Formats: sequence, structure tokens, C-alpha cells
Amino acid sequence: MTEQRPSRATEAFFGRRKGKALRERQAEGMASLLPALKLDLQSPAPASLAELFPDEVKQLRLEIGFGGGEHLVHRAQENPQTGFIGVEPFVNSMAKLLSRVEDVGLRNVRVYDDDATQVLDWLPEGSIDHIDLLYPDPWPKRKHWKRRFVSQVNLQRFHRVLKPGGLFCFASDIDTYVNWTLQHCRDHGGFEWQAAQSSDWLTPFANWPGTRYENKARREGRSSAYLTFRKA
Repeated sequence: MTEQRPSRATEAFFGRRKGKALRERQAEGMASLLPALKLDLQSPAPASLAELFPDEVKQLRLEIGFGGGEHLVHRAQENPQTGFIGVEPFVNSMAKLLSRVEDVGLRNVRVYDDDATQVLDWLPEGSIDHIDLLYPDPWPKRKHWKRRFVSQVNLQRFHRVLKPGGLFCFASDIDTYVNWTLQHCRDHGGFEWQAAQSSDWLTPFANWPGTRYENKARREGRSSAYLTFRKA
């Protein structure tokens, strides 16, 4: 039976695309560094994604909606032999990340500045070791829940691109989205939740750097859940 791949249509899981005007250095980075690091989805993905990076990488990791880029930069620094693909449609966040990539001199980061589903449909099957979806837009109103990134269609995208035993990590401070994700992963059937006890999902991921969204949640009195799923 031939596997049916999800539709390529853009589902608009994100909101606004741009905030305040960029500083001069950020604008320069967007003009020069973004074209150099942006994935070219008009060309077929290479048979080995390691070819996307100038230095040898042994693993591939995808972060969807990297926000301020704190987590992506931290992971890229501590794992120089892992190639990172960061997706973020918000212009100001992309500009901030590119500035950090340039300052630190990271050579294991590639980016995309539009809908993550486009990247997921472009990636080869079984090519990614780890997917991070951290503090995604919760779309708190029930009528907007269909815009949440976690869905059966997107979980099937995750399942297709993850290697056997690959990980999907999700973090949120919104209880309804945490429960939503647990239920969707359970219903999909292709992901095994790795928690054995409550402390497993209440404890941040190993070497967790924190994010500005998480700090905001703490200030507003909300705790977070950290869910890890393994591709079955």
C-alpha cells in the first residue's frame, strides 16, 4: 500500500509576521546572512542532509518556531556535530537568531523563514533525529484550536521525517495544549510517551537553557510541561 503524504498546503499556524522595525545590524543580517543560510525548497533535498552544512555533522535536529533563538543557539553550541534546522516565520525573531549565529560563529545552523509544513514536506523520509516544538502558539480560544501545530496531519509529517527511534520534544505552559498533545500523540499511535512518572514531564529537558517565553510564564505563575515522545 502506497503511503499517502500530507497535503502541501500552507495551514497558517502562526500569527503576525513582523513586529517593530529592525535595528540596522539586524537588517543587514537579514539581507546577507539569511540568503546564505536559508533552505532552498525549490531544489530537491539532498540525499544526505549533512550536505547542507560546511562541517561534518552526525545528527540532524529540527526546531519549529524557535522564537528568540535561545534554545537553538544553546543546543548548536553544545552539539557542534549536530546539524540544526530552525524554522521561524516571525521576522524579528529570525533577525535576532541570525545576529547570534554570526556573533558566536555557528556553522551548524540552517534556517527557514516561512511555514514549517513546507520544510517537513521537503525533508526526506527518515532523515531527522530530533524535532523540538517548544512553547508553540497555544491558540487558546476553542474556535482557533484547529490552528494549533500539533494535529494528526502534522504528527504524520513528524513520523515520516523522523528516523526510527527519533524524538519529538514538546514544551508548553498551557494545560489545554499539553493535554491536546498527549491525546493527539496517543491517537496517532506512532509515538511512545517516554514519561514513567510525573516528575519526568515536570522536569525540564537535560541541559535546558530556558526561554524568554518560559520566563514570562513563570512570572505569570504558570508552570510548564516537558513531553518527550519516541517514534515507534
